[in-house]
Amino acid sequence: MKKFPTNFLWGAAMSAPQTEGHSLLNGKSASTWDHWFETNPEKFNANQGPADTSNIYELYKEDCQRMEDIGLNSIRTSIAWTRLLPDGKTLNPEAVAFYRDYFQEIRNHGVEPIINLFHFDMPMWLMEKGGWETRESVDAFAFYAKTAFEQFGDLVSKWTTFNEPLVHVECGYLFGYHYPAIVDFKKAVQVGYHTLMAHTCAVKAFREVLPQGEIGIILNISPAYARSESDADQQAKLASDLLNTRSFLDPAVHGHLPEELIASIKENELTPETQAEDTQLMAENTVDFIGLNYYQPRRVQAPTNPAKPAKMPSDLYGAYDWPEKRINPYRGWEIYPEAMYDVAIMMKNDYKNIPWFVSENGMGVADEERFLGENGMIQDDYRIEFMKEHLDYLHQGIQEGSNCFGYQTWTFVDCWSWLNGYRNRYGFYRVDLDNQFQRSVKKSGLWFKQVVQDNGYTN
Repeated sequence: MKKFPTNFLWGAAMSAPQTEGHSLLNGKSASTWDHWFETNPEKFNANQGPADTSNIYELYKEDCQRMEDIGLNSIRTSIAWTRLLPDGKTLNPEAVAFYRDYFQEIRNHGVEPIINLFHFDMPMWLMEKGGWETRESVDAFAFYAKTAFEQFGDLVSKWTTFNEPLVHVECGYLFGYHYPAIVDFKKAVQVGYHTLMAHTCAVKAFREVLPQGEIGIILNISPAYARSESDADQQAKLASDLLNTRSFLDPAVHGHLPEELIASIKENELTPETQAEDTQLMAENTVDFIGLNYYQPRRVQAPTNPAKPAKMPSDLYGAYDWPEKRINPYRGWEIYPEAMYDVAIMMKNDYKNIPWFVSENGMGVADEERFLGENGMIQDDYRIEFMKEHLDYLHQGIQEGSNCFGYQTWTFVDCWSWLNGYRNRYGFYRVDLDNQFQRSVKKSGLWFKQVVQDNGYTN
């Protein structure tokens, strides 16, 4: 049996905008998702918008029991900024009551809450002022973070600032996938920088309000693997790692941006506006732990005919189609569990062996009803195999000294997934879309329960 460290956190990850529902009710104001769905519903799968989520706002008590039923000892979810502070300043008392009861209920079922502050859900009132393009967003986020720490710090000891900050940078300002669907490398760099400073100032507020707690950040890590050992391909790998991994991980852990990244940004005429005190703020406000989301690797090669200065990241590194890859056909993502070991060793060797956990890892599958067994349970052996493969490599990294304290899957209960709606399912529990009050455990949920019980598994 592969055993994991004592007190290892086994759990699942969620987010407020993907699970709560009641997206414009109970005092909550609009996020960019609410606005985009109102103005462009045709962009959303099957017209499934942010109101059509798994309705945890009403079902959280039953769902906390379901967490216990499959043995989870931890859960990560987020607070909706637009629910807690609908106008950015005024506390919504109904939101405070909801979150306090929700977090207490989680604890009552023997589950540790890890609470995140931002999961792609920019308030529309702030977006109308420029969103993350404006320095005002840094102060606004720090105020929101401080408010959350004050209201819920007695119930939550582990906090994170952002989930996958690169996603709102890339999808919103480089590739046009998310609102405001801008394609502008320089704006993307500025948005990324303000996000980094928002994180930094939130950590500063945390130290002032909750000096005994722990705070981190959740980063999506897609390790870069070069096509070859050639200098050009290795330079592409470095460029990819600097932009996609080290841009947030280095400041969070080491307290400064990589010099090579600063030089590359300057060389390509992308340098953002900064303030004199930022360098010191970064240095003084590093994190206690890191959460890493891993789904797929990034295969790169030297770019062909790159623009200089770079107009897009593809001018710094090109995509490489590895002929030996395995693919999850529903997402088009490569399945490469070996990277879990590489990430573990990276954290050990390059990041002070800081405590870290796998904050997301999972497999989305479409049309899961195909796998309904005679007992009415989804027989998702493919998900069990996916988790086992990744856990094998994680276990190897831990055995070699990497300081990993937990593994959380995406996700606890099938959730709404942005423009994809409910196209792909990820949960331990199936949601009946015709009656969202109906949940049923999948085979993977029962398998995971045994893993938690044994603090390990046999192959």
